Amino acid sequence: MVSTNPQSNFNNPTQFIEGWYWTLPSKKLKNGKVKAITLLGRNLAIYRGVSGQVVAIDAYCPHMGAHLAEGKVEGDGIRCFFHNWKYDSRGICVDVPSLGKPLPVCIKSWHTAEKYGMIWIWVGEEKPSLLPFVPELEQADCDYILGTRFVKNCHPNVLLINAIDAHHFNTVHNLPLEIVFDSQNLNPNAITFSNTTRGGDDSWLIRLIRPLYRNEVTYSMCYWYGSTGTVMLGPDFLHFYIMFTLRMIEGGKTEGQTILVTPKRPGFWGWVLNRGLLWLTQQVGNYFAKGDTQVFQTIQFDLKTPTKADQSILEFIQHVNHQKSLTWGTWHSVNYPNIQILSTPSPEHGFKI
Repeated sequence: MVSTNPQSNFNNPTQFIEGWYWTLPSKKLKNGKVKAITLLGRNLAIYRGVSGQVVAIDAYCPHMGAHLAEGKVEGDGIRCFFHNWKYDSRGICVDVPSLGKPLPVCIKSWHTAEKYGMIWIWVGEEKPSLLPFVPELEQADCDYILGTRFVKNCHPNVLLINAIDAHHFNTVHNLPLEIVFDSQNLNPNAITFSNTTRGGDDSWLIRLIRPLYRNEVTYSMCYWYGSTGTVMLGPDFLHFYIMFTLRMIEGGKTEGQTILVTPKRPGFWGWVLNRGLLWLTQQVGNYFAKGDTQVFQTIQFDLKTPTKADQSILEFIQHVNHQKSLTWGTWHSVNYPNIQILSTPSPEHGFKI
């Protein structure tokens, strides 16, 4: 069930969190080329200037509304196909050939960045915050490959809760271990959930792999802007890192891209090792994704009766509802006096939402 509360960000098909959103792989946009994209209900033209700079602007020329993706990149600017008005990388009109001078008009431009092989756009009026990253690799140079691109029949917020749904690891993936998450705010836009338990002593599998872990089994999530997640898992001597970045599409559905990440290792053999590790990381991700695929094509999310195992989900809902939100299509700020906050579970006093 989608949210019917206009003061709730979570699972709301009419609004989304201000933040960084993926658009397309960097290699898909060559120097001097322009593409038309639709992001979160808004039409944009995105191009790469001759300097390599990626520019994202609103799609339509302020003269007569021609789509600028029909135009031509010149230097780091773009010239409209229809009447040849030219705009620089800031969206400012710099040439109107029929007048011999520019006019004081401009197109809205949006901050862009490139990381993990993707082009990202900052959707919001405020100064951009941090790009999503894997917390353990914040200061590391990384190798990466793009994994699966997918569409799911549910809201991005709902898809993200899957990786912190503690009980489903037992019921869906048959994990012989109880997962209990501890949450920490990394910054106002990011929250982490980390497993805190060892357990599983009755399982031969857990006893077999126990020497690989000094403390609890490593499994840690980090969620950014309610739309991008990173997961770190694996034995102490070798961690696997997966990013899944999502964006809402028409009808409150999800389009997503997985990115496999590993720290760069020196030399030719380091490069070869990383190719193998990235392939192995993809297999790990595919294993966990395969078991959950069907439920997210049919789910009508409605958390009516939360249990203790759902605490991390409720904490994530609270986190999302605290974020600044924008309206689908217009990208205008959503203003309301009070945000409804969902309470987290209390083992002593029961649960309520």
